[in-house]
Amino acid sequence: MFDLKIKGGTIVDGASRPRFIGDVAIQDGRIAAIGASVEGPAREEIDARGLLVAPGFVDIHTHYDGQATWDPVLDPSASHGVTTVVAGNCGVGFAPVRPGDQKRLVEMMEGVEDIPGTALHEGIQWEWETFPQYLDALGRRRYAMDIAAFMPHAPLRLYVMGDRGERNEPATPADIDAMARHVREAIAAGAIGFSTSRSLNHKTLDGELVAGTFAGFEELSGLAQAMCEGGGGLFEVVPTGETGADEAMILGEIELLAKVSKATGAVTSFLMIQSSGAPDLWKKQLERVARANAEGARLVPQVGGRPGGMLIGLTSYHGFMRRPTFRRLEATLSGEALAEALRRPENKAAILAEKDLPAAPAEQFAAMTENMAFLFPMMYPLGDPPDYEPTPERSIAGIAAATGRGPWEVHYDLLVSGAWTLGAFTNYAQATQEPLRAMIAHPETILGLSDGGAHVRMICDASLPTYLLTHWARDRERGERLPLEALIHKQCAATAKAVGLEDRGTLEVGKKADVNVIDFEKLTLHAPRSVDDLPAGGRRVLQDATGYVATIVSGVVTRRNDRDTGARPGRLVRAHH
Repeated sequence: MFDLKIKGGTIVDGASRPRFIGDVAIQDGRIAAIGASVEGPAREEIDARGLLVAPGFVDIHTHYDGQATWDPVLDPSASHGVTTVVAGNCGVGFAPVRPGDQKRLVEMMEGVEDIPGTALHEGIQWEWETFPQYLDALGRRRYAMDIAAFMPHAPLRLYVMGDRGERNEPATPADIDAMARHVREAIAAGAIGFSTSRSLNHKTLDGELVAGTFAGFEELSGLAQAMCEGGGGLFEVVPTGETGADEAMILGEIELLAKVSKATGAVTSFLMIQSSGAPDLWKKQLERVARANAEGARLVPQVGGRPGGMLIGLTSYHGFMRRPTFRRLEATLSGEALAEALRRPENKAAILAEKDLPAAPAEQFAAMTENMAFLFPMMYPLGDPPDYEPTPERSIAGIAAATGRGPWEVHYDLLVSGAWTLGAFTNYAQATQEPLRAMIAHPETILGLSDGGAHVRMICDASLPTYLLTHWARDRERGERLPLEALIHKQCAATAKAVGLEDRGTLEVGKKADVNVIDFEKLTLHAPRSVDDLPAGGRRVLQDATGYVATIVSGVVTRRNDRDTGARPGRLVRAHH
């Protein structure tokens, strides 16, 4: 007898084969049979007639390093059909750590990934020193989905080099040998690769660039070599100039990563984003990747699925957060009471007329308020249902021009109405998603950049898997859509393969039974909402979805009709290199 049978669904198997109507039978956490009709009884049946049956989604860029130590659900990813997440991205994380250095790592993660330090201090139990011990700590826990992890560069550099590492001094050959030993041990313990950040945007809470930002070829190749010697994995990099317009800088980074890949054999994934300042630079990056790969490198650009930057709202970051009257009101009011006070004409007039208070050194996104005039053409009321492909006249600058109001007043009125505004600062340079479509469809790219557990007050890009299906496969009106089969392959099999987890990502006999049953016609991505549910009352933005009839992990139903069932079949996944 089968444990579970999913009957009569439209099966999109993740392997890019055409969809077909059939049954999927599950036994002992694996797919036991799949076909037009599977005979035999099952303990439970799901009637999937008229529904889409797809593999569970694999999200390889989530930053749940801290959250995974206190939260068994791992939302917002759990709400969007994700059955495997990968943490340890962008070179930041919480292991290895010397006793007494925990605060440094929290401040680094708070600065780089905008996760409230109070939540991290309150939530993390710190049961480890080395990276293998960190994996053991995750391995003792049970989750609604599986989790795997990269070993991150910044904590490793701090662990081995101390203050020299944090100050980004060059690593000596002895430093590199010591770090390489830890990388080999981490990979042997099951890390799925190694990650590093070279981004000039990634700073600690006190404004310092994260450890490893300026690592040279010897350090990078030494660590990539150690990863390969330990058993392999993915070498993930945030390149210098990743969001900028400096062509020489970003193409130089691709040359450096190609050199590292060719020297070591490491498969190297780097983040690739359409820059607002150089809208066609992504094309040159893909050309450079194709040339490097033809010459023996193994480069894999990692791209996002929609315009990005930030969600701007009263509970997030916005243009008035340094105005004296706003600060005074915010000190004693919140929620609707704050919005009501801000709607009073005298407060509105005062705030619009005021100058900013000086920025505190550790104040997140303080500089945003000084750049608003430049940002208004890239800021769009999001709406409900959310529209991530708006036309230029729908921007704050466009609304201001059409209504005769100043853009600051338009921004203010949107804030106090409770609306969210999409700051489309990346991947939307020409007010169209056509470049994104080309990037997603490109055979050499993989999907990532969801940042599930990061930037929690200003994005919920963990909802990207749902967006892929709703926008790209079904609803897009301002251009060509993408085939459902290709999108599911990209978010399931391709991401799983990239991190070496080839036991999942497709619906095939013998594969792990991670499955989504989706009402594709009714699948809906809702407007964001702000909640204060992190440890110590930390705030984050969530974005709900409806239409997931069932999400199944290792043959166990973890979500039914968009609700958590309480089942926790998810485990730490140790890579078997």
